Amino acid sequence: MTKRARLPMLLIATAAVLTVSTTSCAKVYGSPDGPEPAIHAPESPPAAAFDGLPARIAQATDAAAADGATIAVAVLDRVTNQMLAGGNDQLVAIASVAKLFIADDLLSQESSTPLSSGDRQALDSMLRSSDDDAAETFWAARGGETIINDVAGRYGLTSTTPPSDGQWWDTMSSASDLVHYYDRLLSGSGGLSGERAEIILNDLAGSTATGADGYPQRFGIPDGLFAEPVAVKQGWMCCVDSSSWMHLSTGVIGADRRYVMVIESLQPSDDATARATITQAVKTMFPSGRIGA
Repeated sequence: MTKRARLPMLLIATAAVLTVSTTSCAKVYGSPDGPEPAIHAPESPPAAAFDGLPARIAQATDAAAADGATIAVAVLDRVTNQMLAGGNDQLVAIASVAKLFIADDLLSQESSTPLSSGDRQALDSMLRSSDDDAAETFWAARGGETIINDVAGRYGLTSTTPPSDGQWWDTMSSASDLVHYYDRLLSGSGGLSGERAEIILNDLAGSTATGADGYPQRFGIPDGLFAEPVAVKQGWMCCVDSSSWMHLSTGVIGADRRYVMVIESLQPSDDATARATITQAVKTMFPSGRIGA
């Protein structure tokens, strides 16, 4: 995502660390090799992985605030359906994370509008390397804000709205909505088949170290959860509130895709400092580089 100027963000909630119970549904774990990934739950849930996490979320939030950063975080355990959240669950422009919705829309229409080999390569590049040119092309071809309305409707994303200025990077959402998107992508309850969901997830698992524009993409979840396999989509934007960098790190964590995490930060600093802050926040929450033991 290239540097985009943004108007001040709207804060819609200031939340203490809380526990939320999510709706239970079948989980998708499987190989992309077959026509449809197998749907099953783990035979027995492992030991609770969130022991002590509320305190570490509060610690990370306070440490970031001391450096001038505002963060929001949400982490979902898809086995226990427990979600922990902290910081400000802000309504933010999600920058390149909107490319998830563009890809989802394209794949949802593939039965009637098959992707050419060139389009499929562009989709892969858009997700793996955050290719802005691919996003611009697909956004224009698929009707812009119609994409966001369709995906938000299918996934039940109540705080996700199209950009007021027509620019895909200004699509608005929240940490909690993005967690729900990933959970429903994995379960199939958002309407995308398991086979097509695997296309998105495999691309996110192959996220490149730098974006197509040369920007470092390992901040937040990838470098913070260094001992876990992750599938991530990152977003970043310059000049929010005239002087701040916004970084957004989102994705699925663990070999069995048990966890979903979203963390967003806003910091009036240079980009390298802002990337270090969001990564350190993840490391503070998960000092071993993994979720759970």
